[in-house]
Amino acid sequence: MNDATRFPSYVAVWAWLVALLVVGLACAFLPFGKAMAIFLVFTVAAAKAFLVARHYMHLRSESLLIYAIAGLPVLLLVGLVIALVPDIVFRR
Repeated sequence: MNDATRFPSYVAVWAWLVALLVVGLACAFLPFGKAMAIFLVFTVAAAKAFLVARHYMHLRSESLLIYAIAGLPVLLLVGLVIALVPDIVFRR
């Protein structure tokens, strides 16, 4: 199996990023509450960040240690998001 069939091309990853951009923009127009829209936008942003890190930063060929090192900032980000969402949603 060669690299072309094992890994998606940069153009395919770019197409996924554009599609996720459209989904993120469409979240503003969905008839959900503000909390659900924020959750969807952050979920789409996390998916886009994963695609960029995995394919454009070439992390797919790194060892497991790199994922452990990258996991700590991700956990801090999740903690900050969880801490800030109530302020955004329940602002008076």
